[in-house]
Amino acid sequence: MTTEVRVPTLGESVTEATVATWFKKPGDAVAQDEMLCELETDKVTVEVPAPSAGTMGEIVAAEGETVGVNALLATIAEGAGAAAAPAAAAPAVEAPAAGGGSTDVMVPTLGESVTEATVSTWFKKVGDTVAQDEMLCELETDKVSVEVPAPAAGVLAEIIAAEGATVDATAKLGVISGAAGAAAPAPAAVAAPAAAAAASDVANAPSAEKAMAEAGLSAAAVQGTGRDGRIMKEDVARAVATAAAPAPAAAAAPAAAVRGPVAAEDSVREEKVKMTRLRQTIARRLKDAQNTAAILTTYNEVDMTEVMALRSQYKEQFEKKHGARLGFMSFFTKACCHALKEVPEVNAEISGTDIIYKNYVHMGVAAGTPQGLVVPVIRDADQMSFAEIEKAINEKGKRARDGKLSMAEMQGGTFTISNGGVYGSLMSSPILNPPQSGILGMHKIQDRPMAINGKVEIRPMMYLALSYDHRIVDGKGAVTFLVRVKEALEDPRRLLMDL
Repeated sequence: MTTEVRVPTLGESVTEATVATWFKKPGDAVAQDEMLCELETDKVTVEVPAPSAGTMGEIVAAEGETVGVNALLATIAEGAGAAAAPAAAAPAVEAPAAGGGSTDVMVPTLGESVTEATVSTWFKKVGDTVAQDEMLCELETDKVSVEVPAPAAGVLAEIIAAEGATVDATAKLGVISGAAGAAAPAPAAVAAPAAAAAASDVANAPSAEKAMAEAGLSAAAVQGTGRDGRIMKEDVARAVATAAAPAPAAAAAPAAAVRGPVAAEDSVREEKVKMTRLRQTIARRLKDAQNTAAILTTYNEVDMTEVMALRSQYKEQFEKKHGARLGFMSFFTKACCHALKEVPEVNAEISGTDIIYKNYVHMGVAAGTPQGLVVPVIRDADQMSFAEIEKAINEKGKRARDGKLSMAEMQGGTFTISNGGVYGSLMSSPILNPPQSGILGMHKIQDRPMAINGKVEIRPMMYLALSYDHRIVDGKGAVTFLVRVKEALEDPRRLLMDL
């Protein structure tokens, strides 16, 4: 009996994903709910578990391929007898190679709408012995990098497409021939590592294995940050950077040896890293916002004296009672909710020739993560207390940094707050988060001399920036919004009195 492995539900408005990593290959035994592969969408990473126990059959969607919801990824042959079949069949596949036959290495499936690729790196040279499924070379397309495994064991007899060559989707890359006396012991030599890998609880990402091989690192020298400690490509890059830091001159020699002759000295010190789908989506959405909305930014500044005094006075009691630290974000969230009631167009969005006014506030709070900027949404923030807002922001922020946010938690925002001040930004112009019509930029609190009642005093000041869609928000509305935020923060009692 055969079970199909299909793309799971990806979430609201998400229609496709890219197959990032396969942790199993055809013939491997799999347990029910064991992780088979990882998909990347433009928002999150999705793990695909095995729907049943058995033996991994055909992999339909290769790494790097773009698939839709419910698309067929692979098949699993169920039952104990199924697991033994591939093992028995393995010698029959390798026997022809030992007898002198040859196998063509072809360009694998590149994905929808991708018709050509460039050969970026060969990891084997002519005359090298290769094991079945050992990585031979890497191709680059305009969308993803594609790894090419050996279709059979033997000896790499010919490289047809050299590094830098552009090939189409049906091109031949090389030829593997049988090596008399050399290919026969290869299965035994490969069997031990394969058995060790099968016995391991954690399978490292194939791209990480390749990167470790290139850098000459063992898995023990790399700290994995993936699921269950799995080593990812980024972990290898960090380990290489750490090892190279004390002696950059010494590190240059191995890099040159791996990459081969270079045209310029600077290229040895460069690193080319593929953009993640999250980073590509961030780039696309921000550019779309600039191309679509009439973005304008207006500025003001706020004296943070009263907020800082109130926070200093009550922060210990607040934390003791509510179990959450009293930060500035709850004050700004409350102030924005208050201002949005007076200037509702900042909390609205354009739909064709209509304006949709939101009689609620789903506050997006921009958060920086190692993978890029994400915006978790605090729903009905206008109905929440200071403590509820602080708890929600802390919880969402932690889950964002851990990469555990669901797609639903990042959708439906009506307004966004971005705090560049935590990174030291003094002033900036934030970009809208479509389809929203407004975003408030917070900045660094800095002591500055201010004229107060005819005297110069040093006050903790912060610049505020409101970027808004001028198609729906007029200058008067934008300025009014910022003034109301400023008034609420400079006299927090106004929030209690709803003034």
